[in-house]
Amino acid sequence: MADMCVEQFAQEKLFHFQDIRTREQLSVKIPQLGAGTALPGLVAALCGAADVTLSDNSEFSNCLENCAKSRDANGAKNVHIVGITWGQFSPSLLQLKQVDIVLASDCFYDTKDFEDVIVTMSFLMERNPEAEIWCTYQERSADRSIEHLLQRWQLECTHIPLGTFEADSPDIGQSGLPGNHTIHMLILKKTKPG
Repeated sequence: MADMCVEQFAQEKLFHFQDIRTREQLSVKIPQLGAGTALPGLVAALCGAADVTLSDNSEFSNCLENCAKSRDANGAKNVHIVGITWGQFSPSLLQLKQVDIVLASDCFYDTKDFEDVIVTMSFLMERNPEAEIWCTYQERSADRSIEHLLQRWQLECTHIPLGTFEADSPDIGQSGLPGNHTIHMLILKKTKPG
């Protein structure tokens, strides 16, 4: 359970997290350069994950540069950056180290990309059968579904209620986003045979 607040400066945002129970605090700086903030991976690295790889679309060098600036601004030395494009089996995807957990934030944005996202996730799970993909996304339409894609690519999904970690308020993480936002968290795993 964590509390979060965000401060915005001219060229960066400073995210503050605090564990409600232990009062332990963490701050993460993110340069404001558009897409590819890498916040989930940086939080994992700063909380002690031994080896973290940040990725974004390999076709957008500014996103990868933003990941590097975020990593450097936080002194996260155990963080590598790799360009990966959903649905493309590039050398950078094929050469990824073994993974235990993949953090995917808001990757179900455009319906036309859903299968590419799921195919890449399935590939990662095939190579790392015990790994999990922890995914959050904003529901943009109740008519969109990934269920048929999960079945096709042999992935199972567990929906994690945001209330589990006290993140179910209308103003998620004190984000200040206008309107009501439905955010979902899923844990994806490879379907076990039988």
